[in-house]
Amino acid sequence: MDYLVRFAQLHETFRRPEIEACATIAGVDIEIITYNEYSPYCVVRLPDEAAARAVAKRSILIKDIFELWGEGTNYEELHADVHRRTQHRWDDYNAVPFKFTVDYFAGTRSQVKKGEIIRSFSYMGFKGPIRLTNPDEEFFVMEEYIDDYEVSVTGVSRTEDPRKIYLSRKIADSCREDVLKYDLKKRRYISTTSMDAELSLITANMALAAPGKLFFDPFVGTGSFIVAASHFGALTLGADIDGRSFRGKEIGKLGIYENFDQYGLKSKFVDTFTSDLTNTPLRRTAVLDGIVCDPPYGVREGLRVLGNRKGKPAVNVIIDGVPAYLRPGFVPPKKPYGFEALQNDVLNFAVRSLVPNGRLSMWMPTTNDEKTEFPVPMHQNLEIVSISVQHFNTWSRRLITYRRLPEGQLSDITLARKKIDDQGTSADDLNAFRRMHMLRGHGTRVGKDQKTTE
Repeated sequence: MDYLVRFAQLHETFRRPEIEACATIAGVDIEIITYNEYSPYCVVRLPDEAAARAVAKRSILIKDIFELWGEGTNYEELHADVHRRTQHRWDDYNAVPFKFTVDYFAGTRSQVKKGEIIRSFSYMGFKGPIRLTNPDEEFFVMEEYIDDYEVSVTGVSRTEDPRKIYLSRKIADSCREDVLKYDLKKRRYISTTSMDAELSLITANMALAAPGKLFFDPFVGTGSFIVAASHFGALTLGADIDGRSFRGKEIGKLGIYENFDQYGLKSKFVDTFTSDLTNTPLRRTAVLDGIVCDPPYGVREGLRVLGNRKGKPAVNVIIDGVPAYLRPGFVPPKKPYGFEALQNDVLNFAVRSLVPNGRLSMWMPTTNDEKTEFPVPMHQNLEIVSISVQHFNTWSRRLITYRRLPEGQLSDITLARKKIDDQGTSADDLNAFRRMHMLRGHGTRVGKDQKTTE
């Protein structure tokens, strides 16, 4: 059966993979019949109404979903399609309280014209009472026009008439209101690097967070991703190279735990601990159902991992007879870390830690400069499920979702990077993104791990 999805008109490259992920979570097959990134409307094929409700109720980028009763490029085509698709069902709605709504995208209609459009469907013979508030059934006439953004990008000509018209019966709203519930402005514990609520929830959807699953964020920070995964029912834990990021400054309170307490998710919180991917205490076995993370890009500060700089001997400091690393507030030494090495380590960690068909959803930066290429990291044991892009002014970031392939299956990595990790000792030497894009035009920046030479 065909259904009409109405998306929120933003994050266009995230919408299709998210609805496919929601169908996977619901355990239903979905077929995308028509999709246009410049339009909020999408026609999909699902087994039944229960499947449509399940998909919509899980989605963040869907606004609502409808049973498709007809479509056309003009009203003559629309009415003919309504007769063809649904004439045998009109009697089912003959006496129920109902409401007709005329809606439109990138267009407008006068109240008089809306009334004419609604009356043009009088042949369906509905005799039930018209109820504008809480009707039993709500029917929508939706007109899709070409908007100014599509004109500016594609050069297509805008017309006064709709490009597409739909008649549909509303089935269900989505869970998009959860974005307001988890708004960072209302959250107890955040930092400047906390991922916003909407993208955190979308990331958790892409990774198939659900009850009975165990999720992990190796760069947990203030916990935006694991809070989102817990919202969808997953048990969650996290780690960070700097324990202060999740502990917070208030003595006696674990900052990240305050967020779980705020949202009633304490039962979903497992733990957080200080480590990095090269020094993780987690057992080298496949126990995780999902990994969600936004690794540091190393722009404001160079990337670092636990350890001493090359050539610098380890020093076991004793304070009052107690090794320094056992004392409260100990900050372990760190050394510079390469951006390529970071990506490789995340993929390798996912391969050994994810159960078969488990997912890794990872954010990675890229440049908008066509001359500078940052290929998508690949691994033969991981299949790329989707790549979605959030554009900024001079750079972008990609949400890349991978699936852990079962043993014996390998993915095609012929398009993977052929280069080796960046070589050097400074933050700029080890991070091509920092060196080639973020610092371009700003001269040489001197940081903790870089000294100038006269």
